[in-house]
Amino acid sequence: MYTTSQPDPVRLEIFKNLYQFIAEQMGIVLQNTATSVNIKERLDFSCAIFDSSGLLVANAPHIPVHLGSMSESVRSLINDKGDTLKPGNVYLSNNPYNGGTHLPDVTAITPVFDGDKKQVIFYVASRGHQADIGGITPGSMPPHSTTVEEEGIIFDNFLLVEEVNFREPAVRQHLSNHTYPARNPDQNIADFKAQIAANERGVQELRKMVSEYGLETVQAYMKFVQANAEESVRKAINLLKDGSFIYKMDNGAIIQVKVTIHQETHSATIDFTGTSEQLNSNFNAPKAVTQAAVLYVFRTLVDDHIPLNAGCLNPLEIIIPVGCMLNPIYPAAVVAGNVETSQTIVDALYGALGIMAASQGTMNNFTFGNQQYQYYETICGGSGAGIDFDGTDGVHSHMTNSRLTDPEILETRYPILLESFSLRPDSGGKGKYSGGNGVIRRIKFLEPMTANILSSHRVVPPFGLNGGEAGIVGCNWIQRHNGIEENLDSTATVEMKPGDVFVIETPGGGGFGKVS
Repeated sequence: MYTTSQPDPVRLEIFKNLYQFIAEQMGIVLQNTATSVNIKERLDFSCAIFDSSGLLVANAPHIPVHLGSMSESVRSLINDKGDTLKPGNVYLSNNPYNGGTHLPDVTAITPVFDGDKKQVIFYVASRGHQADIGGITPGSMPPHSTTVEEEGIIFDNFLLVEEVNFREPAVRQHLSNHTYPARNPDQNIADFKAQIAANERGVQELRKMVSEYGLETVQAYMKFVQANAEESVRKAINLLKDGSFIYKMDNGAIIQVKVTIHQETHSATIDFTGTSEQLNSNFNAPKAVTQAAVLYVFRTLVDDHIPLNAGCLNPLEIIIPVGCMLNPIYPAAVVAGNVETSQTIVDALYGALGIMAASQGTMNNFTFGNQQYQYYETICGGSGAGIDFDGTDGVHSHMTNSRLTDPEILETRYPILLESFSLRPDSGGKGKYSGGNGVIRRIKFLEPMTANILSSHRVVPPFGLNGGEAGIVGCNWIQRHNGIEENLDSTATVEMKPGDVFVIETPGGGGFGKVS
């Protein structure tokens, strides 16, 4: 028997990796069993394990904006259904006002019971971006939604599996009983089943750990792993200085942040007072998304190899005024808050800390579809330069970590042609260290479809720091089959005809330091 009062350093390392390995195993199952291009090819999903109180213990290296916010969803389930949880139950949640991010990101949560099936000892969860969850445009990323209702269907701790029985009729009813119903329920259900399978792998692996090491040891080392992450973040905070930053977005909204370092307690206060009020657009970021962005930034400041987990948040006091665009009130629209505003928060924090210039600051969310097809992708761009490094060309940065669908699969599954995909020369800001370049992506449509772009930094350039130049803004435009060109705003919905080409040029990252 191992002592559980003090962590053994070797065993701490072993358990840290074991927990992460379980989350990675879950991710492999999800990728292999999903049917949508979005989850199977683009890897727009995340898996993680949580302790009995719903606090994040470890995750696989998936999507940062999911990982920092999933704990809120698990804790919401505990608060809402804690007394009625049963072995073999799985719950579904995407409510942005209950720990969700935006409606397409649907989380399946499975409680893990002890051997007597009396007590919940852990939770496992997987969050996958559904290619369509209803709403006013195919792909459920509407550029011009003004309420969450227009963005799709809300699952609020919905009972997906009841004591091992999959509730398919109830799920189908929920997907269809809406003003703007889901367009492809078969695909939703197939992906939900893949998430259930991924969670089941997590349950099995955690049970194996318990049988090998004993429940007391496994739970004790969960706490030790969280404490280790907390200590690592406190060490990183010691090297920081106070700072503040105001960052304007294309729509005129501002993110204002002040970081105060408390050296004596090795802690920090992150205060978003002064940020714009809740918006009539969909660039409001749920509180869980704002916390995820803060968690991500402070995790990246740590050199040690630690899992991003709840311990990272302990040294941080986060102040987000209720009713501002980073802590909106229902029924505010939020679909862009998760993907766009989250990126602005991250860059504003790096700017306040003086650590790195802005990255492209957008996920360039591109959706297209009709009643038969629905597709969503995020497009890479330039990352920002830092104190001693250049930015990277054509990379997904910060709050996203998905990949682009292979051209062969994209063209096989959808009636489109990827005409070209290339780097965008000289789009990164110059500096002692230069920002990375964006990309140019041209997609030709072979059938009539609705296309949507939801992007940022088409007006305001990604900032440079310490004398470095800003990155070049992105642009969205259409080349019609008759040669006519149409320029689009940061957000747009367009009807595409056969032969029309949608062109997306993504921003470059900012430079750092003056060119000597």
